[in-house]
Amino acid sequence: MTQVFAKGVGLVKVEEHWDKNIEYLMTKAAIEALKELRIEKIDAIYIGNVGAETLQYQSQLGALAAEQLGLIGIPSIRVESADSSGAAALREAYMAIASGILKTALVIGVEKLSDGLPEEFVSLTSMFDKYEYTGYQGLTQTSLAALLYQHYLVRYEIPQDYVAQFPVIMHENASTAPHAQYQFKISIDNVMNSPIVSEPLRRLECTAVADGAAAIVLCSRDALEKIGRDGAVEVAAVSMSTDFVSPFDREDPLKLGAVSLAFNDSLTRAKMTRKEIKIIELHDSYSILAPLILESLGFSQEGKAGIDVKKGKYSLSGELPINTFGGLKARGHPFGATGVYQVAELYLQLTGLAGKNQVDGAKAGLAISLGGLGSTAISTIMRTG
Repeated sequence: MTQVFAKGVGLVKVEEHWDKNIEYLMTKAAIEALKELRIEKIDAIYIGNVGAETLQYQSQLGALAAEQLGLIGIPSIRVESADSSGAAALREAYMAIASGILKTALVIGVEKLSDGLPEEFVSLTSMFDKYEYTGYQGLTQTSLAALLYQHYLVRYEIPQDYVAQFPVIMHENASTAPHAQYQFKISIDNVMNSPIVSEPLRRLECTAVADGAAAIVLCSRDALEKIGRDGAVEVAAVSMSTDFVSPFDREDPLKLGAVSLAFNDSLTRAKMTRKEIKIIELHDSYSILAPLILESLGFSQEGKAGIDVKKGKYSLSGELPINTFGGLKARGHPFGATGVYQVAELYLQLTGLAGKNQVDGAKAGLAISLGGLGSTAISTIMRTG
């Protein structure tokens, strides 16, 4: 297998883009990623997206992107894997380059959720689970996350603020992130006093409707030698695993088996150890997922992630910073784009382009993207050198 590198990213600010369509968003991100690269051609385009058919009545995003970018003729395809679609698209591009089939690829993640009514948004997220089992019964992703949350608090006998403090970190980091949706700080009191969405989950522990697009260019070592190595970051491994779609079908709903499997596989493929990971961009569409992921990865003991947060382990200046630009909670969660945002943010960190959010001395980082509540997990490791 050949080495795969990332060089060039484009990020559209996450917000509700009422005056822009989905074509504009993905084109803007792509042009930003490509604009300073001396690339003669792109061999293929991969797009991560979840809801275009439902919300924009638009399929064929692959051909549409090629047309908008003036790249008609090259292969271009959309990839869907619930809200890990962006990371899944990146994995497809990574494998094609690593296998030698392609030398360059453009990966775009895009979503425009503000086009939908609230009931359409809920219906879309309900598809992330077994719809016949949950959706028809009115059981939403939010209510399932709340059940996990309640189970976690009871099993480990911990107060709610141990989990509710994760959004505080996310907003702290997003306050200085130019592309973040919510660039303001919040306190634990703000979180605990926000309205209950589904007991015990509160409004400030959930993501909101978001539009956005992110793009990243991947290339082989041969292509990189022509483009120039300055500003390149190695994509050391991209691994994917699956689990039962409904979390309460699993032997232990609080253990994200797909996360553990994907992460361990990516470490093996990258020939790295857990200690070499210095930054984590993780999937926190609900606050409870942050501790569950950190504990499933082995960076915190079971039920102890909240204690580690209180000690400052996961802050921007801590031992292992997480969600350095605000994560899904505060940077925003435009479903199909989120996985690409995560990897692009690692790229910014490892190239020293993270501005006020820069983590000093980091040489390797990890992105964990989930489909639904852990039915799919994609682990991406990036490193300098």
